Amino acid sequence: MELRQLRYFVAIAKHGSFSKAAEQVFVAQSALSHQLAQLEAELGTRLLHRSRRGVELSESGRIFLAHATAILRQVDDAIASVRNNADDPSGKVVFGVPHSASNALALPLLQAVRQHLPKVELELTEELTGNLVQQLRSGQINLALLFDDGSIAEFACEYLLDEALALISPASAADRPQAAVSLQQALLLPLILPANPHGVRPIIEAAARAHGLAGPNVIADISSVSILRTTLLAGLGHTLLPVMPLQHELAAGTLCAVPVDNPTLTRRLALCASKHIPLSAAATAVARLTPDLTKNLCTTNAWLGAALIPKAP
Repeated sequence: MELRQLRYFVAIAKHGSFSKAAEQVFVAQSALSHQLAQLEAELGTRLLHRSRRGVELSESGRIFLAHATAILRQVDDAIASVRNNADDPSGKVVFGVPHSASNALALPLLQAVRQHLPKVELELTEELTGNLVQQLRSGQINLALLFDDGSIAEFACEYLLDEALALISPASAADRPQAAVSLQQALLLPLILPANPHGVRPIIEAAARAHGLAGPNVIADISSVSILRTTLLAGLGHTLLPVMPLQHELAAGTLCAVPVDNPTLTRRLALCASKHIPLSAAATAVARLTPDLTKNLCTTNAWLGAALIPKAP
């Protein structure tokens, strides 16, 4: 198996066409087909299905694509690390951000990298937290912002901030609480939450178990913030979430939020990297910049509902 075969395969998968992939990697289409055939023969499985409409990944192809992408990214990072000056890093960094945190972090991080690391190409990918864990583990992404739900010990983590969860309701809902509610009261309401194991769902269920409460009354599993927003505005239920992802609707008064206490619910966010895959100089620079950025967002109240983690006495 050769690196060029992985590059050819990734290009074909990206473009869905042998002809377009051949143009991208600057080889003849016949040579591309030959190298792919050799790769499939070595793997003992078909990676692509060919049709008049182009090519589509087989199930084996979808699995292999994730590995091929991670391998090529690590090779590029290794080359960049050798060539780079640590004081003037350059290269591509892929940073994974959960849907519910992108509204707070994505734009400020892009602006900060552009200002302080002008030679670094930052690629932000917005994903479900469970998917980010898999991608970070395999090396498909360099860094990720993850929630500490007890399952991130396998990564090198730097804890950044705590976010309070609130009960968020349609302003027009007849059962909308007017003041702070207990966790027990919140769990009895018709809730729209992310599906397990994504987002705040593990945190909510763990808190319910710890306090001897019944699990949340979930009427819909929705892991997309945009779909969740639409569902809330349609008056179909309530959610438990930090306020930042829905700040525009809360400011406009179409949604309302009240605190949850007895107990309060918080999620802790951490900047995570693989313990086994070295970071490039560019990724290291982004990792160093991120904690200062999030601290500034907290202290200036630009990240609503977030607080710096208290220092141990």
